[in-house]
Amino acid sequence: MHIAEGVLPAPVLAAGYVLAASGIAVGLRRLDDDRIVQSAVLSAAFFAASLAHIPLGPVSIHLVLNGLMGLILGWAAFPAIFVALLLQAALFGVGGLTALGVNTVIMGAPAVCCYYALRPWLAHGARSFVVGAAAGAAGIGLGALILAFTISLAGEGFATVGRYVFLGHLPLAGVEAAVTGSAVAFLAKAKSKWLEMAPNHA
Repeated sequence: MHIAEGVLPAPVLAAGYVLAASGIAVGLRRLDDDRIVQSAVLSAAFFAASLAHIPLGPVSIHLVLNGLMGLILGWAAFPAIFVALLLQAALFGVGGLTALGVNTVIMGAPAVCCYYALRPWLAHGARSFVVGAAAGAAGIGLGALILAFTISLAGEGFATVGRYVFLGHLPLAGVEAAVTGSAVAFLAKAKSKWLEMAPNHA
């Protein structure tokens, strides 16, 4: 779900940095001391999971876990995702530094959407696996949609590529649903404080 360097025009890259910086600023303001450990652990999980790429036709896919990060961290998912992407770009050249802002938005915005749309259901006693599965699928689906749209901004020739990218990520939505649903169900069964309504909910 990373966009490589040299694909997008400068105005799109600049807009990506502006949006990412806004999300990171909000996330840092709402990241209290109790959430720092959660943020670090989930950022590390995101870093490791999204490095394993699986070729699928003209694109490659990988686990993202942004739905899980969104459910637990809310807006704090933005700085957590940014740090992981920054390390990936600096250490392995994945995504690259110029596209760092855009890539942060592609994965961070769906995380925040999952938080607002699905986190309240946990507080109302909905089945944890179902909520987690919905977050996993939505995180990938929304991210793939934003990714496809962003790629299409590179020019008319990239519109077809954007469609392939979106369709290529649909099978991953099912995998993310199973992984995220299982993780949330485990946390609920363990009565983990990680699933308490986050203080940054607004």
